[in-house]
Amino acid sequence: MMAYLTNVEFVQAWVMVLLPLPLLVYFIVSPHRERRPALRIPFFDLAVQGSLCTPQQGAVVPRPGKLTLLVHAIVWGLLVVAASRPEFVEPPLIKVTPSRDLLLAVDLSPSMQEQDFLDARGVRVDRLTALRSVLEQFIARRSGDRIGLLVFAEQPFVLVPFTLDHAALLALMDEIRIGMAGGQTMIGDAIGLSIRVFEASEVAHRTLILLTDGDDSGSRVPPLKAAQIAAERGVRIHAVAIGELNLSGRRGADFDGLSAIARMTGGQAFHADSLQGLESIYKELDVIETVDHKSLSVRPRRPLHSLPLSAALALLLIWHLSAATFSVFAAAAWQRRETGLD
Repeated sequence: MMAYLTNVEFVQAWVMVLLPLPLLVYFIVSPHRERRPALRIPFFDLAVQGSLCTPQQGAVVPRPGKLTLLVHAIVWGLLVVAASRPEFVEPPLIKVTPSRDLLLAVDLSPSMQEQDFLDARGVRVDRLTALRSVLEQFIARRSGDRIGLLVFAEQPFVLVPFTLDHAALLALMDEIRIGMAGGQTMIGDAIGLSIRVFEASEVAHRTLILLTDGDDSGSRVPPLKAAQIAAERGVRIHAVAIGELNLSGRRGADFDGLSAIARMTGGQAFHADSLQGLESIYKELDVIETVDHKSLSVRPRRPLHSLPLSAALALLLIWHLSAATFSVFAAAAWQRRETGLD
């Protein structure tokens, strides 16, 4: 009970100063005076003796009983408490408002099925499987960020729009398959679609993490041009080259091109050719792109003024009904006594 009362606040607490008002009225304001016509009767002394009363001069102020005063005092106190607007303050509800939108752009071109990564057990896995395992850990650490998922190859597709439901994001990420977006690597088009996704974002920080193992295959929008537009729209791009690099004409990721894209937007470029390398990159990204969110604490308030008001009305009703009932029985008893039935 005490713990409940500690959560009660009075919005209009100043109304409590009205509690002693009836006492002030009682001692300061003079009693109500009412003039009534007098009845002159003969044999006044005999009438007074018959009524067993002592005649007095001046006004007569009837004194209410102690129980009446107590009931009125309780009712007045309840009305003052109701007027002070008591409210029960519920425990705080924490609402997290993200201030960063983070978009993952994952390459699903056929080269991602190259099995040149070793998992924790030393078993060879393809690049997408290795990438997915690291991304799951990365997403788990970004509880305050809205994260979206874009997949691309020949065509880019938004698989998951920005969301705080990371469990749903991980579930859908498990469903992606190599080759489901075509057989080429359109990096510029992927960046272009990412810019459109960020257009609906209202947060301060917008980050794109581009994950690819290949070179651009001829996007309609050149990657550097797309990066320039992204920089103008406030989108920072971090590029991660996976697997072999495109060196000496060999097929692989264009690290120099990815570095230029990242620098143009204020981001960084990384290269990972092992699972441990991928893990270290995402730890570094955690440092660069810190989790930034606002926590808004809301305490719901429940009005309680109806409780003392209802109690006051119920007490008055019970008191007057009891008084009326007592008067009826008293009148009946007096009538029986006067008629000699008792």
